[in-house]
Amino acid sequence: MKSTVRGALMASVVSACAVLAGGESQAADGRLKEILDRGSVRIGVQGAFKPWSFPATDGSLQGIEVDLAKSVAEALGVKFEPVVITSANRIQMLQQGKIDLIIGGMYDTADRRKVIGIIEPSYWTSGPTLLAKKGVIKDWKDIADKPVCGKQGNAYNKMAETQLKTKLTAYAGNTEGKEALRSGKCVAWLYDDVSIMADLELPEWADYEMPVRTLYTNPWAAAVPLEEQNKGWGVFMTGMAYRWQAEGTLIDLAKKWNVKLDPWFAEQNHKLKWDTSYLAPKN
Repeated sequence: MKSTVRGALMASVVSACAVLAGGESQAADGRLKEILDRGSVRIGVQGAFKPWSFPATDGSLQGIEVDLAKSVAEALGVKFEPVVITSANRIQMLQQGKIDLIIGGMYDTADRRKVIGIIEPSYWTSGPTLLAKKGVIKDWKDIADKPVCGKQGNAYNKMAETQLKTKLTAYAGNTEGKEALRSGKCVAWLYDDVSIMADLELPEWADYEMPVRTLYTNPWAAAVPLEEQNKGWGVFMTGMAYRWQAEGTLIDLAKKWNVKLDPWFAEQNHKLKWDTSYLAPKN
């Protein structure tokens, strides 16, 4: 059964990427063949990044990105081999061949595209938003001329001051900034929505909410080795990333893991979903 899956997969991917790779021989070689021959795919995921990748009670990893990684292994018909990576070492581990793929909370940036094969479309997004007492803030306009707490060094602090006209006080750490919010020194805490969503899972923030959508999106992308981007492995992962969006997989995973989604996800699902209305019977 596994050999049948492997043969069919190789044949379909070779056909799909022959033009991109410059011929069948190039497409058939490389990391995809290695993975199928090995019988496992080594995917770099974060070790303590709830709810994207974090330890379960039995010590195994669980979370949104772990589920995505498992879907890759299932589609390949191989074993999923999780490898814990960090923000500091993930790119080096991919370049050194210690992992086959990164699915680890990584922003898609111009600099990263020079050294690794960023997979399109992106599978997640984050950006600056607000943490505030329930009912206090309904719109970004509500922080104009009001005190807001932020963290030193964030690029969006200046945007909040110049475009949103807020009176921002930047603190050295998250703890100090959120304590200032709790003590009433500001009406909201300005920070990345991923961190705020994690805070809202804690009982101590039960009276608070994330009332507005992100100011802008920072897409997260999976990545393969740069030299594999237009070969079989990169083409295969592009198809996986497309299906995650088009089939609503990411929306379903957000519901499973109780994550509040930015409207970006519905927009991507609508944009990438194939219109099959032409298949409906005509009267």
